[in-house]
Amino acid sequence: MHQLSGLDATFLYAEMNNSPMHIAPLLIYDPSTTGAEVVRFKDILNTFASRLHRSPVFKRKLAMVPLNLDQPYWVEDDNFDLEFHVRHIALPKPGDWRQLSILVARLHARPLDRSRPLWEAYIIEGLDNVEGLPKGCFAMFLKIHHAAIDGASGVEIISALHDLSPNPPPPRQEAAPVLDPGPSRVEMLWRAYKVNMWAPFRLARLVTEGIPAWRRVHEGVKARKFRTLGDKEHTRFNAAVSPHRVSGAADFDLGVIRKMKDGVPGATVNDVILSIVGGSLRNYLLDKGELPEGSLVAGAPVNVRRSDDASAAGNQVSMMVIALRTDIAGARERLQAVHEGAVSSKAYHEAVGARLMTDMTQSLPAELAALGVRAALGSGLMAGMKPIFNTIVTNVPGPQVPLYMGGAQVVRSYGLGPCIDNMGLFHAVTSYNGQIAVSFQACREMMPDPGFYEQCLYAAYSALQAEVLGKPKAGKPAQRKARTKSATSAAAKASGKARVAAKPKPKPKPKPKAKAKAKPKAKATAKATATATAKPKPKPKPKPKPKPKPKPTAKVTAARPKTGGRSKAVARPKLAARR
Repeated sequence: MHQLSGLDATFLYAEMNNSPMHIAPLLIYDPSTTGAEVVRFKDILNTFASRLHRSPVFKRKLAMVPLNLDQPYWVEDDNFDLEFHVRHIALPKPGDWRQLSILVARLHARPLDRSRPLWEAYIIEGLDNVEGLPKGCFAMFLKIHHAAIDGASGVEIISALHDLSPNPPPPRQEAAPVLDPGPSRVEMLWRAYKVNMWAPFRLARLVTEGIPAWRRVHEGVKARKFRTLGDKEHTRFNAAVSPHRVSGAADFDLGVIRKMKDGVPGATVNDVILSIVGGSLRNYLLDKGELPEGSLVAGAPVNVRRSDDASAAGNQVSMMVIALRTDIAGARERLQAVHEGAVSSKAYHEAVGARLMTDMTQSLPAELAALGVRAALGSGLMAGMKPIFNTIVTNVPGPQVPLYMGGAQVVRSYGLGPCIDNMGLFHAVTSYNGQIAVSFQACREMMPDPGFYEQCLYAAYSALQAEVLGKPKAGKPAQRKARTKSATSAAAKASGKARVAAKPKPKPKPKPKAKAKAKPKAKATAKATATATAKPKPKPKPKPKPKPKPKPTAKVTAARPKTGGRSKAVARPKLAARR
C-alpha cells in the first residue's frame, strides 16, 4: 500500500475528457540482432511477464478515498491480466513515418482505464517504409499515467524492460510477491481524518517557508541577478484543447549538438535544444502570420529528487520558465540569448526553492486541490487565463549504450506528453546511444500540419549548425525525407529574407539567347524553302530592268504576291524586324 503524493494526485485531478494525463515513450526495434527474421509477440509477452516484479507500477491500481478527503492510494491488482495491457497491432501499408505518427497520436488521445493498473503497451509492426530504418522493424508505444511516474522514474521502467545484451542471462526464479489488499474504506477515512487535522499546521509551515523565498526573489531582482519574464505572449497553442492529437519528431546527431553548444561559451545541450525549439516555433508562427513581438516562453521540468530517494517512483519535479527568444532571427544570437536566460531562470529557481511546488501540493487539502483544479479546467477558466508558459520542453536523458528487448535492439527513442487547456503543445527531448530527438504532441485543431512543424525543427537545426559551426546548410540532417511542404519559406522569413526569397530568379538571360540562336535556323529554313519554291517559278524573271541590282529584287518581291499567293520569302522582313 502506497499513498500518492499531492503532486501525483494533481495529475489525476487535472485529467479531463479532452486532456488525458499520461506520458509515453515510443521505442523502435531492429529484430535482426536476434538472429531471426521476426520477434514473436509471445516472446514479448514473456519478457514483460518476467520483468513485472522490477517496478511496482505494473501491477498496482488506484483506490480512491471517499469524497476525496485524502489523496488516493496505490493497491495491488489481484485480477491482473497481462494480455489486457500488452496489445499487438500493425500499421496499414505502406507503413511509413506519417502513418506511425497518426496511429501513435490516436492511441495517445485515449484515456487509460482507472479500474486497472494505469499503463498500456502497444507492439506495432509493419514499419517497413519508415525511412532510415531497416526492414522488419517494430515499435513499442508504452502509455503510463503521469500520476505514477515522471520522466526520471520513467527511465527506470524502461531499464526494467531491457537488457544490455541481445543474449541476456535466463531469468532467476523468484518467489511470487505477497499481494497487499490495501486499506479498507473505514481505514482510509480514519487516515484522512488524521491528515486533515494537521493540514492547517502544514499550511502555516508552508507560509513561513515561503516568506524567505519571497525575500530572496525580491533581493535577486533588486540586485539584477535575474529578472522575471512578466506577462507571457498569447499564441494559438494557449487556448482550450480538443480531444484530438497530432504527433511527430525530428532526429538529430547528439555529437553535432554538443559541438554547437561548445560554440557558445557556457551553453549546454539543453540550451541548444531550447534554441532549436524557439527557432522552429518562430518559423511556424511566421508562416501563419501569427508571430508575437515578444519572446515565447517554455516551461522546463526539473528533477528535484534527493540522493536518498533517487530511485523513488512518482513525481518529484519542479518547473523552470525559460524564454525561447523567438523574437531573435539569428540562430547563433538566439542560442546566446537562450543561454543567458537559462542562467537567470536557474538563479530565480534556486531563490524560490526547488521543492516549493512539491511541498505546496502536499500541504493543500486533497478535496480543496481536486475541487480547484477541476473547477478551473471544467469551467474553461484555465483556457481563458493568461498563459504561464507557451509550451513544455522536457529533457529526459537516456542511456548512451544500446538496449535490447527480447534480443531486438532499440534503434530509435521518442517521447510524448500531455496537452491541457492553455498549453496545447508539448515537446519531449530524448537522447539515446549518440542520438537525440525532439518529439512533439499537439492539439490537432491548433496544429493541423504536424509534418510542416517537423520541417521547421529541421530548418532551425540546420540554421544553427550553419551559423555556429560554419558549415553549409544541408537541407535535412536526419534519415527521413521531407513529407510535407518545406520550411524553407519560414526559415527565409525568420532570417528577414522573405522578400528576397519571393523574388523571381535573376537568370532569364540565357533563355532569349537560346531563342535567338533558334531564330536564324528558322530563317535559314525559310530561305531554303523560299529558294526551293522560287526555282520552279520563272515568272518574276521576265521583267528586264537589270541596271541597279537592288531594284529588280524589290520588284521581284513586290511582284510575287500577284503570281502565286504568299510565299515564305515575304516573311523575311518580318523576321528581320523581330531581331
